[in-house]
Amino acid sequence: MSRWTKALSEAQPVPYWLDDPGRPRPEPALTGAETCDLLVVGGGYSGLWTALNAKERDPQRDVVLLEGREVGWAASGRNGGFCAASLTHGLPNGLTRWPDEIHKLQELGARNLDDIEKAVARHDLDCEFERTGEIDVATETYQARELRDWYEELQEKGLADGVDFLDADAVREQVDSPTFEAGLWDHRGVAMLNPAKLVWGLKRACLGLGVRIYENTPALDLKSYGAGMAVRTPYGSVRARKVALGTNIFPSLVKRVRAYTVPVYDYALMTEPLSDEQIEAIGWKNRQGLGDSANQFHYFRLSADNRILWGGYDAVYPYGGRVRAEYDDRPETYAKLAGHFFTCFPQLEGVRFTHAWGGAIDTCSRFSAFYGTAHQGKVAYAAGYTGLGVGATRFGADVMLDLLAGESTERTSLEMVRKKPLPFPPEPFAWTGIALTKWSLARADAHGGRRNLWLRTMDKLGLGFDS
Repeated sequence: MSRWTKALSEAQPVPYWLDDPGRPRPEPALTGAETCDLLVVGGGYSGLWTALNAKERDPQRDVVLLEGREVGWAASGRNGGFCAASLTHGLPNGLTRWPDEIHKLQELGARNLDDIEKAVARHDLDCEFERTGEIDVATETYQARELRDWYEELQEKGLADGVDFLDADAVREQVDSPTFEAGLWDHRGVAMLNPAKLVWGLKRACLGLGVRIYENTPALDLKSYGAGMAVRTPYGSVRARKVALGTNIFPSLVKRVRAYTVPVYDYALMTEPLSDEQIEAIGWKNRQGLGDSANQFHYFRLSADNRILWGGYDAVYPYGGRVRAEYDDRPETYAKLAGHFFTCFPQLEGVRFTHAWGGAIDTCSRFSAFYGTAHQGKVAYAAGYTGLGVGATRFGADVMLDLLAGESTERTSLEMVRKKPLPFPPEPFAWTGIALTKWSLARADAHGGRRNLWLRTMDKLGLGFDS
């Protein structure tokens, strides 16, 4: 084991954000029968933004939200708190898949992030929102060349507004790591926030607008019922004119959607609070989020109390695509992450980690959200955010509401919204393909970024992943 694992000796295997004495009590479970105009299933960001936006569009709309456990207990309360403007899992992915729409997608994404910032102020969502931007950093010479080439391409395509290229000296002026070779700083396209506090704030805002929220109430099945829909729960049922599904990685109540997503487990560490001297030692003055340029990448940021969250690298797909609590804790990954952390910041030797946790991300074959309807337009769904859903779920909520209203909008007219990704094959083909892709990506990282035949083939099929 690495000599750095001693820093993990007191780390609690729970998400830092959810380990909060201010965590609100859950709302009571549903018992009996309910009726409503709109039923929202899922109490993460996707569901909460849908309920909130529905009430803001029409305050008279009767809205019910069901959550199988507590709001935000899954991905929405476990992520890194990077709230990005991108709707396409990053500009490279969006430019590859929707080149003709990319300027519109960028515009809509920027507007969505601005609207999130306004909602934070309007509803007093005390979620430690900081519009700091994010720096993509190169840790290898070839990555620095690729970053500069990418920046020049963005300039040529008119997509470099608010983005600066940083050479090694300039990036280390922002955050000092001996591993940093270059950086690309997006000044306005990403905000940092406390993900659990955002969930809890959205819950409070929804309740304040009259949304009826039932926690510890899983939705068991979905059926047509007269002119509307009916959902059964363990102790009751809900009849609704329309239904929005924000269940993401959990099995969709529209069964044909299930083949489009698979779970990938992601892991993170949180340090103890850093002293002023430790912050000065790494020179992290402007509190940007950071992510490195490898295929197996890390993401890292400062919390409000100056802890460092350090996550990523391993992405673990369980055979059969099962979502189980036992996968949330993975000591072998924590040990890797600890070693990588101290390689990046040797100045912080002696810092301890207080929390280590994991959770499932819903991914799809195009690595960004997809949308659709079922039951003659009475049901809408959005899923597949692939770890970049803190911001994009609000856009997805508006897409679902547009679809349920039968409206043609600038959102629903997008090719990204109208078309779906390819579904994943059944086992053992899904596991084999994902394992081969992971191996190939790691090999590319170790060989100057060169993509092997498998990755090049996946690229040609539109299934390639490039972080």
